[in-house]
Amino acid sequence: MSILPGPIRQIGYIVEDLDAVLGPWIDLGVGPFFVMRGIPIRASYRGQPCEVTISMALANSGEMQIELIQQECDTPSIYTEFLAASGPGYHQLAYWTDDFDATMASVRDAGWSVVWLGDEDVGTRFAYAEQPNGPTHVSQVIEIMEDNEITSGMGKFVREAAVDWDGSDPIRPLGA
Repeated sequence: MSILPGPIRQIGYIVEDLDAVLGPWIDLGVGPFFVMRGIPIRASYRGQPCEVTISMALANSGEMQIELIQQECDTPSIYTEFLAASGPGYHQLAYWTDDFDATMASVRDAGWSVVWLGDEDVGTRFAYAEQPNGPTHVSQVIEIMEDNEITSGMGKFVREAAVDWDGSDPIRPLGA
């Protein structure tokens, strides 16, 4: 039995150039992508305070959400660690939970290392955890995202935009 809640909701990729990778994803029929730039993230990175700025894009293919993340600074983080070790590519599977505290307690009780713990600056709590002795070929890290009004609303918005998407207006900026 899994300690993780429900199905995988999202597959995340770390990229070096967000704009350069959107086209190939769109060519695969994934979209439209909702792009957010200059997002400040405060987190604990391997137990130390960390502040980075990211840009990201979200789109759905069916029920699966695709997340593309580009860190905009050189600050050591979970993202720069991944890029240094692996280069750009597949980074995480994400699960969304109604009870973030209980899920995080289960993960910690199972011996998972929490390597990235974000605060609520972006409207929700989130964490990346490494499974002890886990199969790294399955996932680099597992993301646990608090499923609240903001994340549910955004998830629904992105998913519904993908239904019957005809390929028009494939890149849609969000925010300032």
